[in-house]
Amino acid sequence: MNCHRQGEGASSVDVLKGISLDIAAGEATGIVGPSGSGKSTLLMVLAGLEKVDSGTVKIAGEVLNGKSEDRIAAFRGRTIGIVFQSFHLIPNMTALENVAVPLELAGRRDAFAAAERELVAVGLSERLTHYPGELSGGEQQRVAIARALAPSPRLLIADEPTGNLDQATGRQIADLLFAKAAERGMTLVLVTHDPALAARCTRQVAMRSGRIEGAPVPERMSA
Repeated sequence: MNCHRQGEGASSVDVLKGISLDIAAGEATGIVGPSGSGKSTLLMVLAGLEKVDSGTVKIAGEVLNGKSEDRIAAFRGRTIGIVFQSFHLIPNMTALENVAVPLELAGRRDAFAAAERELVAVGLSERLTHYPGELSGGEQQRVAIARALAPSPRLLIADEPTGNLDQATGRQIADLLFAKAAERGMTLVLVTHDPALAARCTRQVAMRSGRIEGAPVPERMSA
């Protein structure tokens, strides 16, 4: 991926510049760097939520460049799980519904049964009918993790997954993420400001000013 630009005309800014990143299947990669370095934008490109102006983005053997929004969304729904810092749960849906509804929309007939299995797997068997406002921050993030895991994705993306949590709860959520990724053989890519969390990854990728530090100008990015 050579460039990702935001804005138009004179106000446009190259957020990512000459990024080359190959991530092996099953690897845990921590993306670190100062605010504004392009870490979250890189994750959004990997998730197919942002497009690049040049270069190639290849995820799980499939090139995303040139695909329609609908095809990218369908690919993301079955291949990529995303966990955000701010949970992104629907407030008027129960924990079970938050996990099941995306599966239903993707055509899963066993959506609610699968959602219940995932919520039990993240330790929320007693919270299935609770709404986000009735859950602690750690519990909300567990729901978000269950939602991300439910389609059995090959790639799990986490953007500051412990950023809104206290230290002890954040550690529990990190333990859960790494355990589930390892248990299911998923590739994990996470952005974090926490050096201890980044150190748990197989490797760390440091970014600054839209580039990977110490990397040559590349041709391709894949995961």
